[in-house]
Amino acid sequence: MRVVRQLQRRAHQVSRIVRAQGVRQLGARALGSAARRFGADAEVFPVRLEDVRAADIGVRRAVVVPPVAADGRLTVNWVSTPPSPGSGGHTTMFRLISHLESLGHTCRLYLYDVYGSRAVDHEPVIRSAFPGFRGSVHDVSDGMADAHAVFATAWMTAYPVFNDPCAGRRFYLVQDYEPWFFPVGGLSALAENTYRMGFHGFTAGRFLAEKVRAEAGMPADFFEFGCDADRYHLRPGVTRDGVVFYARRLAPRRAIEIGLLALDIFAERHPDIAIHTYGEKIGTLGPRHVDHGLVTPDQLNEIYNRCYAGLTLSMTNVSLVPHEMLAAGCLPVVNDAPHNRVVLDNDHVRYAPATPHDLARALSDVVTTPDFGTTASAASSSVSSRSWDAAGDELEKVLLRELHL
Repeated sequence: MRVVRQLQRRAHQVSRIVRAQGVRQLGARALGSAARRFGADAEVFPVRLEDVRAADIGVRRAVVVPPVAADGRLTVNWVSTPPSPGSGGHTTMFRLISHLESLGHTCRLYLYDVYGSRAVDHEPVIRSAFPGFRGSVHDVSDGMADAHAVFATAWMTAYPVFNDPCAGRRFYLVQDYEPWFFPVGGLSALAENTYRMGFHGFTAGRFLAEKVRAEAGMPADFFEFGCDADRYHLRPGVTRDGVVFYARRLAPRRAIEIGLLALDIFAERHPDIAIHTYGEKIGTLGPRHVDHGLVTPDQLNEIYNRCYAGLTLSMTNVSLVPHEMLAAGCLPVVNDAPHNRVVLDNDHVRYAPATPHDLARALSDVVTTPDFGTTASAASSSVSSRSWDAAGDELEKVLLRELHL
């Protein structure tokens, strides 16, 4: 049955691509697929060109907001790329959505998928990976129903949010400065243009709010990172014997090349310390290396509790990882940069220049800390009061203010 469902899904994809883009584009995709099997660098363009073509960001539409019911409950449309299990950005989005739903508001999810899959194909994964979500799931290409607020959640989703004629004040969940994801060129410009679409930003941390205000004139509020202390916490009686690194080639902003070099230098100085990596299988780094690959959050908490330090590099906005490490008593070693210091703002984070030798020295300093148990407890306590509910409450406050309620 699973094979049949996969074949049905592929048939639907082919049908939609042919209807939307013609047989020529289908042939181009087939060639691209063949090229990828032989290792060529070929990817599907991340935004539909017709959506970019339709978006004249120099022209502002009148903002139409439907009347709000007497009970004050809102309807919010969220436009997202297809969510995947383990995605930090999608996890944060669903935490905010779930909080709004808990307050009585209605949230709908509209998927923007350049690969041609339908919402119904993705819905089982969404329900399984994010079971707290109670809203409906739709294809944004079918058009959106009117709402009080409409959220873009990544740069490519901003184009359908801008173009769709549905009612609703436009907002933008900004979790990273996405023009930095690309070399300076067309894609970086297309991403940067979305900050000039007249949306109101709601950003992950103060750094991004200040950046989009200063560089694009985009009004923005921010929320502080929360921490899932129920999932990430100290485990009594666990012996620490290692360091850990999130290694994923598909996220260049996490600087896997620098991180692996730092670990190589560190391993020469500390052959007795285990090195844990997760994210994807990367091969052996030596006799004390544990290559975990893709792990669940519960498995990750176990890994963090076995480690003195976690190497977590962010060339753009920080990820969820440093706070989760802190909750487990694992001290984050982070590349020293203004965007990291502004958002983390925690005395237990260790900063170092983004060179392999400096990062290796910072890891060494952590693993040689006297009475590390006391340090681990203090680090965990420093994030114990960080709740994602606070971020959700801030979002509702921004919505009510901007909708003049």
